[in-house]
Amino acid sequence: MSEPTVLAIETSCDETAVAVLQGRSRLLCSEVASQIDVHRSYGGVVPEIASRNHLAKMGPILRSALTHIQLREVDCVSATRGPGLLTSLLVGYAAGKGLAIGLDRPFVGINHLEGHLLSPFFGEAACPVQSMGLIVSGGHTMLMHLVDLGKYILVGQTRDDAAGEAFDKVARLLGLPYPGGPIIERLAESGDPDRYKFPRGMLASGDFDFSFSGLKTAVRYLLPSLRGDFEADLCASFQAAVVEVLVRKTIKAAKTFKASIVTVSGGVSCNQSLRKNLVEAASKAGLAVKLADPKLTTDNAAMIAFAAFERYQRGMLGNLEDEADPNFKIH
Repeated sequence: MSEPTVLAIETSCDETAVAVLQGRSRLLCSEVASQIDVHRSYGGVVPEIASRNHLAKMGPILRSALTHIQLREVDCVSATRGPGLLTSLLVGYAAGKGLAIGLDRPFVGINHLEGHLLSPFFGEAACPVQSMGLIVSGGHTMLMHLVDLGKYILVGQTRDDAAGEAFDKVARLLGLPYPGGPIIERLAESGDPDRYKFPRGMLASGDFDFSFSGLKTAVRYLLPSLRGDFEADLCASFQAAVVEVLVRKTIKAAKTFKASIVTVSGGVSCNQSLRKNLVEAASKAGLAVKLADPKLTTDNAAMIAFAAFERYQRGMLGNLEDEADPNFKIH
């Protein structure tokens, strides 16, 4: 007998995504239609444009995904319930509920951040285990203690800009295109991370919260005084400041909560400097590290399907009466 098959939809922001997962590891398809090119000229995501694009792409991407499976083979339907842009969430969440009703299948509404938190465990034979998770993306930077499936303790979060937002805003200050993270990382490769002494926000705050707005402001005030070829050094110095805070707070949180495993997920977790420094710091601290596969770091439906599969296996099903929630809490 084959393992349960989950069809999942993700539309929390500007990616329209559908995935079909059989069991914990057999990903039959993972379709993602990005809107980066659509929003680039605006320097960020425009909610109304995003939702209109979701509406246009939902039918075609669903049909494409369903070339890999017959609808009758789907055991559970899932969709991202939140957090995210409400107008975007509504498109995928309504489509998921409609499919579940039409197929008479169970429905699971998934927290987008739970998808990220569990993604480093994707494909493993056992369900996710106790760990300290760093979720770092364009809209979120937080530390979450995973106790058990559905049992999460919020350890710390950003008080202002998320790390990904800081990358995008600094890129904009430099006249670089959106999204800024990959471009800053590329420039930083040839730069000197010690050239400019940027602040390490809240590093000595005594808690596990983050703040990156001061770092962004420091870059803005420094720029008018710079001349010549400074971009690589500035990007390297800025990136080093972000990475140091993320790494040191994550390791400290893991030790404080006695977690032997550290996980990293979200779009910014693709940053090679972050991955390298966190692995090195964890090794020195005697901690294991699980990094989300780069394909599962940006918004995608595969991670939503994985979270839904774990919940379906435990009978933790959703309610069709639940509405999409842009402020849906994970803890």
